[in-house]
Amino acid sequence: MSLEQLYQSIRGEIAKVIFGQDEVIDFSLAALFSSGHMLLEGPPGVAKTLLVRTIAAALNLEYRRVQMTPDLLPNDITGTAVFRQDTHQFEFRSGPVFTHFLLADEVNRASARTQSALLEAMQELSVTQDGVTHPLPSPFVMFATQNPIEQEGTYPLPLAQLDRFMFKVLVTYPTPDEEQRILREHHATGGLSDPRRMGVQAVVSENDILDARQTIRGTHVRDEVIAYLQKLLGATRADDSLSVGASPRSGLMMLMGAKSFARFAGRDFVTPDDIQSAFIPALRHRVVLSPSAELEGTTTDDVLGQLLEAVEVPR
Repeated sequence: MSLEQLYQSIRGEIAKVIFGQDEVIDFSLAALFSSGHMLLEGPPGVAKTLLVRTIAAALNLEYRRVQMTPDLLPNDITGTAVFRQDTHQFEFRSGPVFTHFLLADEVNRASARTQSALLEAMQELSVTQDGVTHPLPSPFVMFATQNPIEQEGTYPLPLAQLDRFMFKVLVTYPTPDEEQRILREHHATGGLSDPRRMGVQAVVSENDILDARQTIRGTHVRDEVIAYLQKLLGATRADDSLSVGASPRSGLMMLMGAKSFARFAGRDFVTPDDIQSAFIPALRHRVVLSPSAELEGTTTDDVLGQLLEAVEVPR
């Protein structure tokens, strides 16, 4: 099965439960198929968690969910050493992070100490306990949901952790037509939110994802497209509205996302349009507004949108 067919089949399963949210679904699948982690932000009740659970149901992979709360400790996620009376030795008991597909629900309700426990898992794909490194299963991908930071009881994620997420996508309210369809088709399910019981079938295996990642890595990128991407990154560092610009890592993440979009469209090469599609979701959580821009009420999306228009697109 080609990557384009794989993409269409998983989209078909998601469509059984989630109506609309095309952009969110596309970026979620781009992250999944290109070794990236995903951050979904939006108000309660817009189906962030349901979307991730639906994607998990369409995958033939082990899935775990952690509800992030202020009293959650790092060991509750990574695991802990337990003393065994029979051997008189400590044995490592793995935590929920040892899975293929992890959902960290409401990640910004956990303390900074607990959030930092996920850093090694996200970057190194391993967990170190008492000096011993334990590798995570492959593939490993983490999806996190968060409420807008203005809401009560939330802690802003540190920049180092935000940088580990390939994309940050804003989940907004549905259009009137989509909302009517949700009300019409889901009102009788009252409280039934299990995607498997709603007809979602596992159509993607572990090997499918590993093969897809190899295919995406092999996608061709012309030198002009690389130069265009570098100009976009440089523009974020030169803009007075931003106190922190985009890093080389963010450029690599953007390029991987662009390669995914190319493959989803049935192409084996990246176009400037693919770069533009990935630009704002790949950078909105990595750049930092200057104090003056923040006072004026400017958003990072505003600044990035202006840069996208200002940098010349290669023909």
